[in-house]
Amino acid sequence: MPYATAKDNVKLYYEEAGTGTPILFCHEFAGDYRNWELQMRYFSRRHRCITYSARGYLPSDVPKDWKDYSYKHWSSDAIAVLDHLKIDKAHFVGLSMGGYTVIQVGLDYPDRALSIVPAGAGSGSERAHTEDFRKNSKAIAEEFVKKGTAEVVKGYGLSPARISFLVKDPRGFEEFNKIFSEHDALGCSNTMRGFQAERPSIYDFEAEIRKIEVPTLIVVGDEDEPCLEPSFLLKQWMPTAGLVVLPRTGHVVNQEEPALFNEAVADFIARVEAGRWPARDPRSYRK
Repeated sequence: MPYATAKDNVKLYYEEAGTGTPILFCHEFAGDYRNWELQMRYFSRRHRCITYSARGYLPSDVPKDWKDYSYKHWSSDAIAVLDHLKIDKAHFVGLSMGGYTVIQVGLDYPDRALSIVPAGAGSGSERAHTEDFRKNSKAIAEEFVKKGTAEVVKGYGLSPARISFLVKDPRGFEEFNKIFSEHDALGCSNTMRGFQAERPSIYDFEAEIRKIEVPTLIVVGDEDEPCLEPSFLLKQWMPTAGLVVLPRTGHVVNQEEPALFNEAVADFIARVEAGRWPARDPRSYRK
């Protein structure tokens, strides 16, 4: 099995397909490398596509200490995958925690990014909800240890921002949660404790985000309420950002609406590679 090695020697399982300009896909908390299959098949027709399981997600290593699961680990792990494959620069596409991760790549590793696509990013960032988000994340971390992943998924999989997926595509929703239920309980607990409960709000990075020059496409579903305000603010802060809002869509945008998602991201990447995604013209700002 192919593995990349992180700075702290954690092994990261990856798969790749296709040739061309590289795209690296970064998954969400409830996902793993398999949740990008619809994008791997579509984009590998024109690009070298890489998907990987983050630390804590089998068949990658599962470190025992939750302190080895910080948001900094996740962004440096993404770069470690590129380093292992001897890829200098890539387009980064991430969902939820993966979306948070690609924003961090834009902040800390801008020279490695051809573009970034944060999708469904920013849950827990709203100032009024940050403390509750952190408390809830710690409580869920305990549930994974006490009850096991399959039992936790029964409730977590029915969170409000995932209901539209269930209503729209019951078969896809069932497959998604089946994959989720196979995740290692300790890895889920540590990720929830180390990443979700400890990561700063996106709003804490406002000054730095305003300076990002990497071409950016923000994608959010209009029924993914925890991510709507953060997505709108990212659009306002970033002069290189475009915003796509998918109608009647929740959190798992890439699987709930794969055709719309793929079309939007493909058009964005094509325009970036053609040099046709400039920073926003100052004349377009409201006076």
